[in-house]
Amino acid sequence: MKLGPFKDSKPYTIGVELELQLINLSNFDLTAASPDLIYLLNKCEFPGNVTPEITESMIEVCTDVMHNYNELNAQLEQIREYLVTACDKLNIGICGGGTHPFQKWSEQKIYNKQRFNESSVRYGYLAKQFTVFGQHVHIGCASGDKALYLLHALSRYVPHFIALSASSPFVQGTDTLFNSARLNSVFAFPLSGHAPFILNWEQFDNEYFAKMCKTGTIKTMKDFYWDIRPKPEYGTIELRVCDTPLTVKKAGMLAAYLQALCHYILEAEPVELSEDIYLVYNHNRFQACRFGMNGKIIDPQSYGQTTIREEILGMIHKIEPHAVELGSGEAFKLLRKYVVKGNDADYLREQFISSDSLEYIIDKSLIKFRQ
Repeated sequence: MKLGPFKDSKPYTIGVELELQLINLSNFDLTAASPDLIYLLNKCEFPGNVTPEITESMIEVCTDVMHNYNELNAQLEQIREYLVTACDKLNIGICGGGTHPFQKWSEQKIYNKQRFNESSVRYGYLAKQFTVFGQHVHIGCASGDKALYLLHALSRYVPHFIALSASSPFVQGTDTLFNSARLNSVFAFPLSGHAPFILNWEQFDNEYFAKMCKTGTIKTMKDFYWDIRPKPEYGTIELRVCDTPLTVKKAGMLAAYLQALCHYILEAEPVELSEDIYLVYNHNRFQACRFGMNGKIIDPQSYGQTTIREEILGMIHKIEPHAVELGSGEAFKLLRKYVVKGNDADYLREQFISSDSLEYIIDKSLIKFRQ
């Protein structure tokens, strides 16, 4: 089996997918309400798209293809209003966050869809433990070769997006001491991590993908849980490491940061790539998950070390002109504020310290999402 040609796509277009929590308003636990919510949303002219996720206490919403932050943010706000209205009719809540702080994975229900049922059989309890919530960002690429180049060049900046989006400090009623505990659930899957170091689309398709299909371990690109993966049917690469933020505005901001970073890499400062870019990949990724923006990041070329926060602030200064050129400069005003103030994991911990209640932080997350 082969993937075939990489679809033509306008470079630097953006699209966002958000996995969201469905909440029982009586006890603030998750509720298996996605079949009813999706039915209700399918009866209206929902902006973008809504689909089920692996368990019934979550849904995924997707934007249309957008060109800049202002367009994207406008549709995300529209999507939020439709979601909030529909959830109010069903008397349930909806919010962001990378994990629910006290839900029990064993109580979750697999959504009745062939692919999800097959995943449950293949992966056992990992399928229900995958009741975690992420943001995926798509960036349009001119060709398969450009997509693979960008995919690997971006690996250097994966910790930025983990640290900026981290919103999953609590799992099963416990403070994990991680900023993003969600990604530990993703890393448990055998086809997670980073893509193989291949820079030619024909080679990726005809050799690597074809061989993987012959082994029987995969059928489609969806079977790879890589941090960044190509999506030839869309003509994009897809960044998958972000926790779902508490607000849609921050989701748009993260997408704008990635868009500007891609433009900078391809238009201003292309780099010569080698497999050495992955020398400290797992170390840097762990630092971002564990310590957020206070984590230490090592440059795989210079071997220099700095904090993730310092590196993000330096990169903001460097690539902001690219964001302005793309029409996404407004997002960088928000971005600076978030880097200095702290991420959503910091916010959730602050709410727990002030209340000593995990239910309280879900209540605050519901309010945040409505704003």
